[in-house]
Amino acid sequence: MFTLKKNTTFTKITAKIIFVTLFITLILSYSYAEYMKREAISEVAHIDAKKTSGLVFETLYTAMQKGWTREDINEIITRLNSVDKNMKIHVYRSSIVSALYGEIGQDKYARDNFPEVKKAMLGAESLNISEDSHINYFYPVRVKNDCIKCHTNAKHRDVLGVINISYPIRELKVSLSYVINFFIVFMTVFSLVIFLAIFIELDKYIIKPIKDFSNVIKNITNSQDMKQRIEVNDKIEEIDSIKDVFNSMLDSIEHQFYNDALTGLKNRRRLVEKLEKRDSLALMIINIDSFQEINDLYGDEAGDELLIEFSKFLQKITPKKDFLYRLHADEFAYLCEADVDIKYFTNYAALICERIAKKSFVLNSKNEINLSVTIGLSYGTDLLLANADTALVAAKRTRKNYLVYDDSMAMSKEYEKNFLWNKRLKAAIEEDKIVPVFQPIVNCKTQEIVKYESLMRIKNDDGTYIAPIHFLELAKKNKMYHKLTKIMIDKTFETFKDIDKQVSINLSVQDILNKDIYEYIITKLSKCKISNKIVFEIIESEGIENFDEVFRFINDIKSFNAKISIDDFGTGYSNFEYLMKLQVDYIKIDGSMIKNIDVDKNSMMITQTIVEFAKKMGIETIAEFVYSKEVYDKTLELGVDFAQGYYFGEPKESVE
Repeated sequence: MFTLKKNTTFTKITAKIIFVTLFITLILSYSYAEYMKREAISEVAHIDAKKTSGLVFETLYTAMQKGWTREDINEIITRLNSVDKNMKIHVYRSSIVSALYGEIGQDKYARDNFPEVKKAMLGAESLNISEDSHINYFYPVRVKNDCIKCHTNAKHRDVLGVINISYPIRELKVSLSYVINFFIVFMTVFSLVIFLAIFIELDKYIIKPIKDFSNVIKNITNSQDMKQRIEVNDKIEEIDSIKDVFNSMLDSIEHQFYNDALTGLKNRRRLVEKLEKRDSLALMIINIDSFQEINDLYGDEAGDELLIEFSKFLQKITPKKDFLYRLHADEFAYLCEADVDIKYFTNYAALICERIAKKSFVLNSKNEINLSVTIGLSYGTDLLLANADTALVAAKRTRKNYLVYDDSMAMSKEYEKNFLWNKRLKAAIEEDKIVPVFQPIVNCKTQEIVKYESLMRIKNDDGTYIAPIHFLELAKKNKMYHKLTKIMIDKTFETFKDIDKQVSINLSVQDILNKDIYEYIITKLSKCKISNKIVFEIIESEGIENFDEVFRFINDIKSFNAKISIDDFGTGYSNFEYLMKLQVDYIKIDGSMIKNIDVDKNSMMITQTIVEFAKKMGIETIAEFVYSKEVYDKTLELGVDFAQGYYFGEPKESVE
């Protein structure tokens, strides 16, 4: 119907479609109306004129039967013409009548010169409509049986004369059925044209661009490639606006995904992707010695300030700062992509240790502090990160400034550690020392505690707790993990059976895919009376590959009125795909973004994007790691629904 030559909007497209379709429909309707008008005039006028001519004939015939003279007949015609000044009646006799009763000049002139009269004298009716304003009808009067008595020279069906009637169209009355039929046809045509326009044009310029946009998003989420961007050329301003917003969001997510929020350096994830290319490389891990003591002595804020200054100094003393990474906390990495000689690389590590030892770092803008580092080095194409970390551990153990990895360092320390933890974990299960602790979650607007999260701990004899980061991965390898899951479910259900608050329990995808755990959860929900209080948090950072099984689990537990949350949201690269597919009730925004939200613009932007996305999808948000009023105020400002962290309460075995 029309083609887009420049950018436009949905409003303009809709207006164009309505205008064009209405214009076409009016043209069609007008054309059809004109056609119907002509048909109506032709048909109705013919019937009306024929009836009028019949009346004129019968009037004249009656007069002739009574023996009236020609003058009498002319007087009747004159009187008929006086009835309506707009209607004219003329009567022309045929040659048959003239032969018996004498010729009249005007009759002969008409027979010889008027085509319509000639045609009618031959027995054909003639109806002329001039410029849709005047009707001129010629009616042939045929011989009937009674006529032969007087007109002895005539035969049956001969034409004795022609009655000519003319009158304006405005006197014509059109049948109501024509009007109704026309209205029905008009509405049918109009509806059909509108439907076709909407179906064709809206599909072409609105539905199809939206589908294309959706397919591009789907391709990005399926490929899990954070570097892709949406490119659509549909010339629709709304689509372009959504594209710009989504690409801006992807820019923010990619930056958060690949960069450290505190120092701005590339992060561990970016390094891992670099190492997966298996080029010939050399890697060093630089660890600040005794950094935790600095944090304990001066506080986390001072520690973060020191890490920023330390990272800037590393960038000054390394040849290419783009190859510098922050792994976590007090660990940094430097990657050398060139085919460097390992002896040169080792000497460079020694130089870094020396330069850092001589450097004085300013703390709190007034205190100076000196640092020392330990460096682990590796080179080659495989396991560079793991090998460098092993070399770092060996250097720490032997009190060396740096060490290069060799095979003798490989697993001895790890084997020893695993053996001890395995023994400790078995004892904890047997002695019932696996306990849940509960951290409160508050409503951001009211600060009222509305729910809790159940967190796993090993309880020591002295009352202290061991976090699962120390034993959970080992439990998965040693087939004790699902025992821990059952213990947490049982003890959490028991604690909250008489408490009128929601409680969330962490589940991994591995739990969901385990048939025994799956059935255990369903059985537990079916027997207990608190299923409406239970929220299962799926650990998002693990990724969801077996989507169908997870989706089935969600549907099953929701049938018991339990709820679903995505945990650690923002740490994985497929989380927006989950939001589009999984029917979750909550998303918990990862603490790595929340903890710096009051000072880090990127963290704030990412959190804002997640909150806006969640609100549009009807999902409530929970911010974890809210440890200060400043962080809480920022989460409230961004519209986060619930908050969790040490600012509101630490995890405890008892629920207040």
